[in-house]
Amino acid sequence: MAETETDTANLAPRELVTEIERTRDELARTIDEIADRVSPAKVMERTSAQVREKISEIDPLIGGAVALAAVSVTAYLIWRKVRR
Repeated sequence: MAETETDTANLAPRELVTEIERTRDELARTIDEIADRVSPAKVMERTSAQVREKISEIDPLIGGAVALAAVSVTAYLIWRKVRR
């Protein structure tokens, strides 16, 4: 049997219920935190924030050149696909 922080064998029934409710609340919070960490929407939100932060640190001239290159490549790929 797993050991806990309290010795539940010596608790009164009301105290035992209180301990169970506290444990249940902690478990619910833990599950919510895990769900938040693995949620695709939350992962995308955190990743987007990190990318925006990194982009804001880039020199505007370099950032503009990279953006222009990305748009150019995308436009070329679309044009090539439409042309077929």
